[in-house]
Amino acid sequence: MSSQLPEFISATTIFSLLATIAILAAAYGASLALLPKNASTKIRVLFIWHAFDSLIHLILEASFLYNCFYSYTTKSSGLWQSNEAFVSPYLPPNVYFLGHTDRMYGADWGTGPFSALWREYAKADRRWGGSDLTVISLELLTVLIGGPLAAFICYCLIKQRPDMWFWATVLATGELYGGFMTFVPEFLTGNPNLDTTNFMYLWVYLFFFNTLWVWLPLWILWEAYGRISNNALFIQRNGAALRSLDEQRRGENDGKKRK
Repeated sequence: MSSQLPEFISATTIFSLLATIAILAAAYGASLALLPKNASTKIRVLFIWHAFDSLIHLILEASFLYNCFYSYTTKSSGLWQSNEAFVSPYLPPNVYFLGHTDRMYGADWGTGPFSALWREYAKADRRWGGSDLTVISLELLTVLIGGPLAAFICYCLIKQRPDMWFWATVLATGELYGGFMTFVPEFLTGNPNLDTTNFMYLWVYLFFFNTLWVWLPLWILWEAYGRISNNALFIQRNGAALRSLDEQRRGENDGKKRK
């Protein structure tokens, strides 16, 4: 019996999966260290998810952007070389990333371990190997806003801030929108950039890793809807009593100030 791994599983595949597991473990460890021991399961899951989300954005997806802006191959021009511009398969005709007609940008031309990681993922969705403008634009929002916002939501959970649900709703909505704009244009054009020929590419890279940012945000929106609706209903039903109690407390405070 052969002990060789399938062709689509490489050292980079294993490194990529281990990196994701390590980030999840770090998020779980942070929940143990930073949340009170009596935190509910729901709060702990919310913290782990947002910590994981933040680390994924600020480490892995930030490395994608680094490759998009700093990893490239050049085409020289001169006496023995053609002066024609590079034609990038990731861009429309006569469109050049950052205005450079002699360069093609992306992880396909990087040399570091994170470049290899994104080249591995690009086997399933080739846009992540180059400079697809829609993907880069969405990732700029994800890394610069989504990552820090997820970290702030973790802070809100630690401090038990009631506005956590608002910020979690903002982020969950953005995550769902980002997923929609990443894949629906692809579906509408017949999936020219996707490779679904084997289990790893289809069910692990494309389905599992991307639908995490569908199911969890949907659950968060559902929880936020219930929390906000119940609070609004409570205030609606008990508004008069709450106002009376508030006026009573103000009167007591005013009396203390006079003394």
